[in-house]
Amino acid sequence: MTISKKSRGRAAAAVSLTAMLALTATACGDDGSSSGTEGSGKGEITFWDNNGGPRTEIWTEIIKDFEKENPDIKVKYVPIPIADVQSKYDTAIAGGGLPDVGGVGTAYLANIVSQEALEPVQDRIEKSSLKGKLVEGMVASVKDAGGRGDDMYSVPTSANNGTLWYRTDLFQAAGLDAPSTWAKFYEAADKLTDTKNNKFGYTIRGGAGSIAQALDASYGQSGITDFWNGDTTTVNDPKNVAALEKYVGLFKKATPSADVNNDFTKMVAQWDTGTIGMLSHNLGSYQDHVKALGDDKFAGIPNPIGDGGTRVQVSNPVDGLGLFRSSKNKTAAWKFIEFAASHASNSKWNESAGAIPANTEAAQDSWITASEPTALAAGALTDGSTKIVNLPYYLPDWNNISKADNEPEFQKLLLGKISAKDFLDKIAGELNAAQKEWKELGNG
Repeated sequence: MTISKKSRGRAAAAVSLTAMLALTATACGDDGSSSGTEGSGKGEITFWDNNGGPRTEIWTEIIKDFEKENPDIKVKYVPIPIADVQSKYDTAIAGGGLPDVGGVGTAYLANIVSQEALEPVQDRIEKSSLKGKLVEGMVASVKDAGGRGDDMYSVPTSANNGTLWYRTDLFQAAGLDAPSTWAKFYEAADKLTDTKNNKFGYTIRGGAGSIAQALDASYGQSGITDFWNGDTTTVNDPKNVAALEKYVGLFKKATPSADVNNDFTKMVAQWDTGTIGMLSHNLGSYQDHVKALGDDKFAGIPNPIGDGGTRVQVSNPVDGLGLFRSSKNKTAAWKFIEFAASHASNSKWNESAGAIPANTEAAQDSWITASEPTALAAGALTDGSTKIVNLPYYLPDWNNISKADNEPEFQKLLLGKISAKDFLDKIAGELNAAQKEWKELGNG
C-alpha cells in the first residue's frame, strides 16, 4: 500500500483502505492484491474494455483475430462505460471479481497501482515482441502516472491529443480564418453566435470531465509550461486566473446554456447536430463527426497558439492495457495484451478510434498522414512545436481532485456563484496537499 494511514478521507484512499481491510478479514477471494498464477496459457480470460460502447466493434474484431491465432484461448469481453470504469475497478479490488486484462488510462492508473492490483509488465515487455516497439513518450507517461519510478504497470496502446474542432463551412460563410490563435478563437466565438436563432460560436464542457478542459484553456492562453513550481502548483497563477475568467466568460454569451450540464457525449452530439462553430474535445470524437457531418464540413487542430507564439496543451491520458495481479492465467492474458499492442492490431484499433498509436510501427502507417487531425496531433506531440504541461496523474488523489471534488465547483463558476480565483485556489490547495503527502511517503 502507498496510501497514507493519515489519509484525509478522500475517495481513492478510502477505497484503498477498504481493500486492505477486506484482505485482512478474509485472506481469500479474487481480490486486487492476490498474486494469482501464470496458469496453463489456455482456457478463458476476461477482458474489461474501459470505453465500452464506442470501441466495442473494433475490440470484437481484434478479439476474433486473436482467438483465430490462439484457438486454445477464449476472451470474455466485458464493455464498461468510461464514466463507470474507475468505480468498477475499485469495487472489484475491494470485493473481488477483477478481470485478467483491463483497459487502464493514466488518469486513474496511480489509484489502481496504489491498491497493488496490477502486475508490473516491464520484464514481460523485454522478453516479448513488443521490446523496443513502444513510443518512448507514451512509455514515460505510463511510468510517471504509475508513481513508482521506472516500474511500469500497463502497456500503452494510444494517446488522445486535445483537439479544437471547427466547422469549416460556417467559418467560410462568415469570412473567418481558422482558429489557429486564441485571438482568432475568441473572434470566431463572437461572430458565429446568434442566440436568437440558436446559433453559437462554441460549446463549453460544464458536466463530467470539465476540469481538464478548463485547465487546457487556462494554460493554453497563459503560456505557463510547468504544472509545478517546486512543490507548489501553478494552477492558480494570476495568468491562469485571468485566462480562465476570459474562457468561462463565453458561457451563455457564445455557448448554449445547456452546456453547464454537458459531458462529452452530450457536447459532441450537440455539436454534430447543431450550428455551433467550435468544440474542444479530442481525437476520439473524429469518427462521430465524420458520420454526422461528412469529412468536408469540419476540421481539427491542436490548441490555438498563444500570444507569445507558443502552443501549450495539458497532457492527455495515455490509454493502455493492464495485467491484473489476481489473474489465474497470466500467460494467456499476456498473450492477449501482446497481440493487442502489436503492429497490426494497434494500427487497426487506433485508426478506428482516430487516436495516436503506441506501437512505433503502427505510428508509421499511411492512414495517420491521411487523417489531417491525427497527423497534426501526432506532430504536436513529437516535433517540438507544442509545450506539454504534464498533469500529475501519479497522485492517487488526482482523479478525485479533478473530477468529483471540483466538477460541481466548475458549474458554480459558470453560473457566476464563485470567482475563477476562488475556483483555482481551491484546486491548488488540494493539489499542494496531495503533493506534500505523496512526497512524505518517499516518492518523487
